Amino acid sequence: MALENAPFSKAEYDRRIAKTRAAMQRAGIDLLFVTDPSNQAWLTGYDGWSFYVHQGVILPQEGSPIWWGRYMDSLGALRTCWMQADSIYGYGDHYVQSTECHPMQDLAGHLRALGAQQARIGVEMENYYYSAKAHAVLVEELPQATFVDATALVNWQRLVKSADEIAFIRKAARITDKVVQLALEKAEPGLRKNDLVADIFHAGITGVDDDWGDYPAIVPLTPSGLDATAAHLTWDGTPMRAGEATFFELSGCYRRYHAPLSRTIFLGKPPQAMLDAEQAQLEGIAAGLEAAKPGNRTCDIANAFLAVLEKHGIQREGRCGYPIGLSYPPDWGERSASIRSEDTTVLEPGMTFHFMPALWMDTWGLETTETILISDTGPAETLCTVERKLFVKG
Repeated sequence: MALENAPFSKAEYDRRIAKTRAAMQRAGIDLLFVTDPSNQAWLTGYDGWSFYVHQGVILPQEGSPIWWGRYMDSLGALRTCWMQADSIYGYGDHYVQSTECHPMQDLAGHLRALGAQQARIGVEMENYYYSAKAHAVLVEELPQATFVDATALVNWQRLVKSADEIAFIRKAARITDKVVQLALEKAEPGLRKNDLVADIFHAGITGVDDDWGDYPAIVPLTPSGLDATAAHLTWDGTPMRAGEATFFELSGCYRRYHAPLSRTIFLGKPPQAMLDAEQAQLEGIAAGLEAAKPGNRTCDIANAFLAVLEKHGIQREGRCGYPIGLSYPPDWGERSASIRSEDTTVLEPGMTFHFMPALWMDTWGLETTETILISDTGPAETLCTVERKLFVKG
């Protein structure tokens, strides 16, 4: 039994499973098959770099969840999951990347053994880790079962964080402060971007005091100049140059929990248009944080920010943030609610978001963001401490 290796208590996992089963009942699902590694970890504690092969968690309405995956990875499940060994299933390597057989045939055998031949089975249809081929084989193997789209069913149960989860996110935020501050301090003309990113990785994995760093679900985003007009470029070996802005979108990670933060630095004298946009952005962020109160909605945060931008003559489209917490590559977002004008998710204490009101203009980008915690009363708490401004280094 590996409960002593799991990051949370049995009571915490029982709470999560009870929430998920209640959602399954509301959706008319008899048995849930979860492939998102973040959801697997949230339900069982499983933690390993094995999500490139077929694996998942089987959650029936009663009894223990079952982790299922490649046999060699089942040994890792024994080391990281809280369940007993009889709830860990491993399939043979002859299934891996085979043209003759498919791992879903093995999974279907286990589901038949559980009496699920005619069950309503929930699967995460819109998911990075559940392929069209996997679904086709599973449907073929279980022709009398009814398959229900359970995309994001578990994700929505994760939206309000427990006290233990918030403690982990605070640890991640300390690491975030360290890596962002390091990037700002080291940035200078002539420094190769890959050398700076190497230092960022070293600082993030080293962690802070006894809080060791894990690998973040997104690599450092560090574009400069015209590259910073795009949101998701990484790095190359080009030296940083005077007369350009660089934004750093980074996150510390502790036990798979994240606290993303973005700050922008200009090497030289910023153009007046960027300084004007900074003031509008900072005013808008303050308005958004004021709107981020329990009982308000995610759209209220976005609309408060966008109203300030409109007042300053800046047009911005797209969402302004998303929930964060436990995650695996390729995304540290939780893929449930969004901070945008169309989303009416009611804010509750314990929710954590990356409030992401970045500006990408024609010739430069200005990212200033915050990881926020919805408080019991009043405006949201920002979990990182790096000063909120455009940094300028002459």
